[in-house]
Amino acid sequence: MYKRVLVATNGSALSERAVATAIDLALLSDAELIGLHVELIQSHGYFEGAMVLTPREMEGEREQADRVAQHLVDTIKAAALAMGVRSSQAIVVRSNQVAEAIV
Repeated sequence: MYKRVLVATNGSALSERAVATAIDLALLSDAELIGLHVELIQSHGYFEGAMVLTPREMEGEREQADRVAQHLVDTIKAAALAMGVRSSQAIVVRSNQVAEAIV
């Protein structure tokens, strides 16, 4: 029926329900499951009143966001494999164009 099932997540309760449904669909179809999270690229402006961060602080924030994003998709992959999905991938994409990144 399906070869691959793609499920995008942002970690919300609603996306967790979508993940559970995608895992079920992958099991029923004997399909591969691809868990995807689009990490927004943080812009750091220098407008009046904006919080000014050092390059080191910006790098630290990005690394923390990377860890959280990777954990989200790794959790999907582990859950899918534990439930018997034959193959699963965990993908993180960095973009400010969420819909385009998913496509």
